Amino acid sequence: MDVLDAIKKRRSIRAFERKPLKEDEINTIIDALIWAPSAGNLQARKFFLVTNQEIKKQLVKAAFNQYFLEEAGLVIVGCVEEFIKYRYGDRGLNLYGPQDVAASIQNASLAAVSLGLGSVWVGAFDEKKVSKVMGISSDLRPVAMLAVGYPKENPIPPERRPISELIEFVD
Repeated sequence: MDVLDAIKKRRSIRAFERKPLKEDEINTIIDALIWAPSAGNLQARKFFLVTNQEIKKQLVKAAFNQYFLEEAGLVIVGCVEEFIKYRYGDRGLNLYGPQDVAASIQNASLAAVSLGLGSVWVGAFDEKKVSKVMGISSDLRPVAMLAVGYPKENPIPPERRPISELIEFVD
């Protein structure tokens, strides 16, 4: 699939068939995660891939009852690694690191589309609860989750604001 086609086809899917992803699909998503750009190429990020139903149920609670997390075949928890601050200080920890995870999550969501899968980016969750559920060490900060699976729905594309309101050329 052409990358622009994948970008335009991507939707936030919040209803999934309850079936596991295939190993090759997960491997493609892993490749997409790790090949995203990162500040200074530090790759100061770590991803936890969750297929366990009980852990997904606990993540639902940590994510303010977003039940589609339990339906998805895979939930990815993206974390910033604290060591980024040793090169970039607080700006690295609070801006560059989350941007790096965001780039990876976007890559994974586009890879999912290319495989005929759906996904939804989740930012609404209690970081401390997610860390506890996942057993995440204190040197990692969860900043994003991505639910991936076989979509039950096919939402229509939302309207886009006019380009004239979003883009400005500076000569």
